[in-house]
Amino acid sequence: MTIDRKAAIAAYKERKTVAGIFVVRCAASSEVWVGQAPNLETIQNRIWFTLRQGGHPCHSLQAAWNAHGEAGLAFSECERLEDEQSAYVRNARLKERALHWQAELKAEAI
Repeated sequence: MTIDRKAAIAAYKERKTVAGIFVVRCAASSEVWVGQAPNLETIQNRIWFTLRQGGHPCHSLQAAWNAHGEAGLAFSECERLEDEQSAYVRNARLKERALHWQAELKAEAI
């Protein structure tokens, strides 16, 4: 049992994460928000959890959630970034691409 647990922990730590840009859209209000994440696979859960708790730092996104509920918002990936060796390079690239997509989609940053 201990060996399986250790192997599972090691596998979890070595998993590859995919960084990128995501978009949240509200169909009812036509609002769009763009954000960046070092791990696209976990960011939606984090955002939805914060919205459910009523404490998301982006007030306009929280207001859309409060008005239209979870069904009123749609989450999607916008762009996946190439795997970068350096966290500094990855973070700089994320910022650059997030700004691009904010301008492209006329979206608010989250």
